Amino acid sequence: MAYAIIRTGGKQFRVEPGRTYKIPSVVGEAGGTIEFNDVLLGNDGNAVKTGIPALTGAKVTGEIVRHGRGDKIVVFKQKRRKNYARKRGHRQGFTEVRINDISLG
Repeated sequence: MAYAIIRTGGKQFRVEPGRTYKIPSVVGEAGGTIEFNDVLLGNDGNAVKTGIPALTGAKVTGEIVRHGRGDKIVVFKQKRRKNYARKRGHRQGFTEVRINDISLG
């Protein structure tokens, strides 16, 4: 089974062809293609290739499925006995990407 570990949005993801992943928001239209050049590790089914820190010439291509926002989290701050309480909500944006091809170069 071929897979790769890519870095995008300050996070690392283990990706496989044909699967969809929610990554931090990237610029692009839904239905458009996206290319990840920061490939840290790759496996073509026979051998594992590692980069220091990234593989040269390797890329992962995918298709942007949609943009969206995640579940709401509540940020609550309080200082006891000081009459201080703040309640805020946050929804992190994401981009859903379907991985099409992994090329290790």
